[in-house]
Amino acid sequence: MSIKRTKIADVFKATPVGSEVTVMGWVRTKRGGKSVTFIALNDGSTIHNLQVVIVPNEENEETLKLVTTGASVSIVGVVVESQGKGQNVEVQANSITVLGTADPNTYPLQKKGHSMEFLREIAHLRPRTNTFGAVFRIRHHMAMAIHTFFHNKGFYYFHTPLITASDAEGAGQMFKVTTLDLNNLPLTESGEIDYSEDFFGRHANLTVSGQLEGELAAMALGGIYTFGPTFRAENSNTPRHLAEFWMIEPEVAFFDNEDNQNLAEEFIKYCLQWALDHCEDDLKFLNDMIDKELLDRIKFVLDKPFVRLKYTEGIEILEKAVKDGVKFEFPIFWGADLASEHERYLVEQHFKAPVILTDYPKEIKSFYMKQNDDGKTVRAMDVLFPKIGEIIGGSEREADFDKLTQRAIDMGVPHEEMWWYWDTRRYGTAPHAGFGLGFERLLLFVTGMSNIRDVIPFPRTPNNAEF
Repeated sequence: MSIKRTKIADVFKATPVGSEVTVMGWVRTKRGGKSVTFIALNDGSTIHNLQVVIVPNEENEETLKLVTTGASVSIVGVVVESQGKGQNVEVQANSITVLGTADPNTYPLQKKGHSMEFLREIAHLRPRTNTFGAVFRIRHHMAMAIHTFFHNKGFYYFHTPLITASDAEGAGQMFKVTTLDLNNLPLTESGEIDYSEDFFGRHANLTVSGQLEGELAAMALGGIYTFGPTFRAENSNTPRHLAEFWMIEPEVAFFDNEDNQNLAEEFIKYCLQWALDHCEDDLKFLNDMIDKELLDRIKFVLDKPFVRLKYTEGIEILEKAVKDGVKFEFPIFWGADLASEHERYLVEQHFKAPVILTDYPKEIKSFYMKQNDDGKTVRAMDVLFPKIGEIIGGSEREADFDKLTQRAIDMGVPHEEMWWYWDTRRYGTAPHAGFGLGFERLLLFVTGMSNIRDVIPFPRTPNNAEF
């Protein structure tokens, strides 16, 4: 007969004193002596450890020797009021069973501080730490918030392909997908790789974005969103870049750029409020241990209406700042692609509020963005946050067939293989807009972690594909 287990979170929230419970989890610490032993137990359901009190005796003596940090145990006992500080209740153990041992001489997560760099080397074990337990519970809740927000607004969750022949960003930094023998590649008469011999009969890549396919769906379903992994073969070893990351990309028919901005602000505030409502203990822990300004920064974004600012006006503000003595690492001029330091200055120093920057020069934006009448700018919109800089990027899409295809030609986008995308402008084109939110960028903001490799379970970066 299976044993009914009570999660530790439920022991704290909903289990009356005097109840007999069976709890299972991993030992964080064991202390005490001959008369009494205290075990700190965690099962991942909460940031808080459950204190288990057990009296050593001849019956459990050998078992207790196996109870070391990292071991998994099953404990049957009674919930009692705690005599110590830090918790309201604890469990007085009647019996203990060791489910899995952990050699104390080799178990990497002993009770001491560990650097983030070291924990990345043992990413298979780091979810057991308080910090990463909190981060990954918050990651779950942010995913739930995203699905709930769009579902409640009548959007449809649309699955776009991970394998594609198109480059949505025109960046060219894509991972190739092939079944060809790299030691014996088939060649054409001209000496080029013969992709007709490959699995798909053509070259294929891992997607950098689901946007283009998302636009197809929006032209039929009205409002959709994607939420899945994307890939960039960009050789960037920075705290802000991953080779594999998750993106949320809504696309909405009959939306203009103002509608797009309103949706982005409503969406991100919904997610942050969800975090405050559902992740209170984990956020408090991260605020205390990782970033003392975390909760204040989340509330700062929630409390402030987002400033709407044209790119040209933003450049003027930044140029004036330089004249007034502000030092930036990167130069600022009209036509520059703003660096994080510029974006953060506008948010943190000048406006002291999140900023939605719009109407960028067309030369620094993608071919699919709607062109303004001035011939110089496009209806782009980027949401800028404190500490992060850009957290959302989007635009109204170019609905005019001639303008779109000419812009694609000007930017070197392969024309023939995009025939299906051009069809959306040939047949029943309509105004539409959308944006992309990097899930890990959102998590950096919500958790206060400083490196994007620490908000995804198994980071994929240059020279690193462990686990």
